[in-house]
Amino acid sequence: MPGQRKPPTARDRALGAQLKSVRNKQTTLSLEAAAALLGWSSATMSRTENGKRHISAEDVASVLAVYRVPVTQRDALVRRAKSIDEPGWWSRPLPGVPDELSVLASYEAEARALTDWSITLIPGLLQTYEYAKAYMRDVGVSTEDMEMFWMARLRRQQTLPKVEYTAFIGAAAVRTPFGGWDVLIAQLKHLVEMSKRGIGIRLVPEYTPRAGLYHPWLLLEFPDSSAIAHVELLRGGMFLHDPEVDRYIAQRAKLHKIALTTAESRDILGKLIEQREGRR
Repeated sequence: MPGQRKPPTARDRALGAQLKSVRNKQTTLSLEAAAALLGWSSATMSRTENGKRHISAEDVASVLAVYRVPVTQRDALVRRAKSIDEPGWWSRPLPGVPDELSVLASYEAEARALTDWSITLIPGLLQTYEYAKAYMRDVGVSTEDMEMFWMARLRRQQTLPKVEYTAFIGAAAVRTPFGGWDVLIAQLKHLVEMSKRGIGIRLVPEYTPRAGLYHPWLLLEFPDSSAIAHVELLRGGMFLHDPEVDRYIAQRAKLHKIALTTAESRDILGKLIEQREGRR
């Protein structure tokens, strides 16, 4: 039927959470007061903030106008809403690829900085094809879905030259041979090469006190809007916004203190490669 709204997706959950964060942090409006100013019912406002209705770029512009946010912040959020709707690989769902991954890809394309924390696995943005396939096989991704997952991951990796990226990687990750030792050695060589190109790769030594750093996450920071944290799940993920994201910003500060430098990490990787190749 013409004019019918699209069904809500993960994209709408992310946008709704951001709009709610802006209302709570930058205005004194209650949900009911904000709805009245927009000419919406309280139920519509609640569904919008909870991602239970499709949120158009026009909706975002209207809400932010009522909230009187700075023009640069408003334009950034409206642009984000539009970019997710524009034809791009992430707006055309790939068979077998979770909805949340498409939203994540669109956010990564807009971010000015990305910070990864990975404990037992090389981060997806740095994985080689063989390593990624071995991991996907290990977690039960079907053979027919595997190539689609890799295609999505490879396209996400194209963001790296355009963004400030730092990967904090637990020592266990660079010693866990998904796909066998030859696959791991090739993966470690890739990390060394990426480090030489200016990508921030920093290892976190074993037995280092790291209270609170219990699970992997990706912190995304934007030029004119609040940061988002993405927590990866087995076959998807979830987005966190203010105030939850503040905890991840604090965790990043801790990682900066306990991790090896990029040069030290590259040296460790080189020694691991030499050790494994010497055992062939």
